[in-house]
Amino acid sequence: MAFWIITFLLALIASAVMATALLRARAATAEGDESATYDLQVYRDQLKDVDRDLARGVIAETDAERVRTEISRRILAADSAARSAAAPARSGATLSYAAVALVALVVIGGSLLLYRDLGAPGYSDLGLKQRYAMAESLRTTRPGQAEAEANVPDATPDVPLSEDYLKLVQQLRETVAQRPDDLEGLQLLARHEAATGHFSAAAKAQGRVIDLLSDKASARDLANLADMLVLAAGGYVSPEAEAALDKALHLDPTNGPARYYWGLMLAQTGRPDQAFGIWDKLLREGPADAPWIVPVRAQIEDLALRAGVNNYALPAPPADLRGPSAADVAAARDMTAEDRTEMIRGMVESLSTRLADEGGPPAEWARLISSLGVLGETDRARAIYGDAQQAFAGNDAALSEIDAAARRAGVLE
Repeated sequence: MAFWIITFLLALIASAVMATALLRARAATAEGDESATYDLQVYRDQLKDVDRDLARGVIAETDAERVRTEISRRILAADSAARSAAAPARSGATLSYAAVALVALVVIGGSLLLYRDLGAPGYSDLGLKQRYAMAESLRTTRPGQAEAEANVPDATPDVPLSEDYLKLVQQLRETVAQRPDDLEGLQLLARHEAATGHFSAAAKAQGRVIDLLSDKASARDLANLADMLVLAAGGYVSPEAEAALDKALHLDPTNGPARYYWGLMLAQTGRPDQAFGIWDKLLREGPADAPWIVPVRAQIEDLALRAGVNNYALPAPPADLRGPSAADVAAARDMTAEDRTEMIRGMVESLSTRLADEGGPPAEWARLISSLGVLGETDRARAIYGDAQQAFAGNDAALSEIDAAARRAGVLE
């Protein structure tokens, strides 16, 4: 209530300042009117003085008549001037009062309407310390994983799954149920449950994998668990997912998926300032085809506003690594579909040969796997995926990026 009283008083003071300026102008006009009235009274008094002087014999009749004529002329001129100023003065007075009322209405009413749209009616001003306390309370009291999953249906895979594949997944479920400590079986089950859109079941299998691995569980294992939990909860980062992310980041602070989801969790719990710092760094570090680049670019401008970062400039997307040249793109426009496919195959073969001979960054391995998947060479993509796992063994960030490409290519089913 105190806020509204202060706001009203400030608007009233501003209105009073502008109204004073208007009323001063009207007062100046009124002073002009009073001056004309005073002149008329002086001239009338002078006429009386002429009559008195004539009666006492001080002036002659001819002189008295001449003086009366001059004074009468002045009276007529002054009266005419007073009448001319009277109408605008009355109109000006009316307009002045109307202007004062209009100013008060615009300033006071406009301020309240503007605050209704831009402010937060019903909320008191909050200092940073209080805001941080509220964010921490929100973080510690938010719903758990089970509550979040309650109203989230299983996701539908982007690509229709064959009946044979679904039967194999069901057989895998039955086998793992009979051998609950089969680490390799659980790892396969987690991947296939995720591939079929059953993220809750995938998270349970992955959680069991981490239990069996115990201290040997890697940041990649924990980030995968968090990923499955978030997907199962429809994009919500639950306390259970946060715990997995916390462990993953302690093991590997550079793990990309874990950093992305940690930023998402902070954004969801009232700390957009911290989330923005994490996402902006992820965006600038790349690589260009990292799976988190697209969702970060889609959300970070809104996050910057919430974080109080004004005029945030979205960085240009990192340049693709050794992609086709402008000449290649121009030539491709004039090709038939068959010729274009052959050109793509040639580029894929070139990339494959170079990676086999010279190696390369994980983004190029991921691109090769994705390209082979697009060309329908799933078996070959699977073989390249195996080579990449050996090449980047122990590098969880690289393996996460390569895993994402393998999922897109249909290798991880």
